[in-house]
Amino acid sequence: MGLFHRAKDERFFEQLTEIAGNLIEGTDILAKLMALPPAQRDAERNDLHAVENSSDDLTHAFMNKINQTFVTPLDRDDLSELAYRLDDCMDLIDEAGNLIVVYQLQEIPECLHKQAAILQKCAAVTASAMPRLKTLDELREYWVEVNRLENQADQIYMHCLSDIVNNNPDPIAVIKLKDVTERLEDACDAFEHLAALVEGIAIKES
Repeated sequence: MGLFHRAKDERFFEQLTEIAGNLIEGTDILAKLMALPPAQRDAERNDLHAVENSSDDLTHAFMNKINQTFVTPLDRDDLSELAYRLDDCMDLIDEAGNLIVVYQLQEIPECLHKQAAILQKCAAVTASAMPRLKTLDELREYWVEVNRLENQADQIYMHCLSDIVNNNPDPIAVIKLKDVTERLEDACDAFEHLAALVEGIAIKES
């Protein structure tokens, strides 16, 4: 019965894949923004906002499709939660980029660049996993890899906090950098929460 339902409308999975594709674009823009000097970051921040707005539009369209479809290929609550958690990832990526611009950070520590690189990897494996929701095959490697990346991100985050607090004499700079590193960590956590949801769906539907 589950396979029959999934075969009825593949557009659901195409839309999720499209939303996840924006995460790749968003994390790439974030990494580029962080590598630029402060005077050149505004344009990238605007591009990041545009990607976030696009994700919002795609998410709204996806939710409308759920509401207008009598039989959904997966549990409609699970589909809704997938969309919301993808949106959470994008929102936090956008917020991190915006903080960097608003705070006018002059120099971004290397550990924050490492956090951004982890987010790029999370986005890539997430986007590649979304089409496989159609059959729920070969997804284990996805959530295992995201969990591995999140563990790595935790170590980088703790190093960032230590470096920011112990090696910066300016208390205002400490607050700004701490906010950014925490937002980047929140984004990585959001990817892990999404992967855990996918794991739960795969177990329930198997």
